[in-house]
Amino acid sequence: MKKKGRGGGAITMGDIARHAGVSPMTVSRALREPGTVSDKMRRKVDAAVRQFGYLPNRIAGSLSSRRSNIVGLVVPSIRNSLYASMIQSVSDVLRANGLHLIIADSGHSLAEEEALVAALLAQRVCGLVLHNTVHSKRGCDLVRVAGVPVVETGNLVARPLDMAVSYSNFDAAKAMTVHLGRLGYRKIGFVTLPLRDNDRSKERRRGYLAALKELGLPVDHDLVLEAVGGLNEGADALVRLMQTGSDIDAVFFAGDVLALGALFECQRRGWNVPGRIAIASFDDLDLLRHTVPTVTTLRVPRAEIGRRSAELLVNRLRGAPPERVRIDVGFEIVQRDST
Repeated sequence: MKKKGRGGGAITMGDIARHAGVSPMTVSRALREPGTVSDKMRRKVDAAVRQFGYLPNRIAGSLSSRRSNIVGLVVPSIRNSLYASMIQSVSDVLRANGLHLIIADSGHSLAEEEALVAALLAQRVCGLVLHNTVHSKRGCDLVRVAGVPVVETGNLVARPLDMAVSYSNFDAAKAMTVHLGRLGYRKIGFVTLPLRDNDRSKERRRGYLAALKELGLPVDHDLVLEAVGGLNEGADALVRLMQTGSDIDAVFFAGDVLALGALFECQRRGWNVPGRIAIASFDDLDLLRHTVPTVTTLRVPRAEIGRRSAELLVNRLRGAPPERVRIDVGFEIVQRDST
């Protein structure tokens, strides 16, 4: 049965305030920005809200302020587990500050990202987190006209739309390739995710090629492949590289699942890793430290990317001056048994 407030109507913010013994303004702040009130006040308001089943009118609030308390986040694929820790960190920080998160999947399509940005802005989101750092022209225009704070996370670009928290895909791929060269590998193959509409993949390939130049190694285009993410695709790419007849001795996969597929294929065929072929990867999924052999990889602090992105949004929403911010969280090469 629906509870009634004073005068028999639905429960209002004023009813919650009277029951909790606080002002309506305190109730509003406790619900929208819990970090701005004391723990004691917040507990009083929470208890009254639970007792009466009060649901604040978010739509009315967004109409009056032109913004909701919701942040939109767009990633290329919700099937890819590497985004999980980043998303969780964003959600944790937003929740602690009275904000909520909506997650959308662009399917690696700039057109779909544009449509999602338009839909999220139509819902009056108060901020955006975009994994892409390359966007359609209309997508960029929509963001600029809306004026909401935006954080890009997929690559550390020189001129972000607004703010960026990431690492250099170019530097990371170059560092891993140089690392393999310094371990003594001379015929290093490279398998990248598709390059179309993906600046991250393009930057990783560019880093690989720059490393070969630094190492004084020739570029063999037969040793550079594109593959969609997946175990089967990683296995297939490895077999194709091994069949080039070029005495390839190492492969750098710009994606963990691709590297795992290659490792499993080596085990199936009896190819020793790293004796016959060394394997290096990108991102450090937890599984890589439990395989036999364990897999050398690049570790990216994705949870930190999420946390710091959300903190930038919260600070901006609390009145921090709008300024272009670039935060480089860096990366780490994790040397394991596969190389």
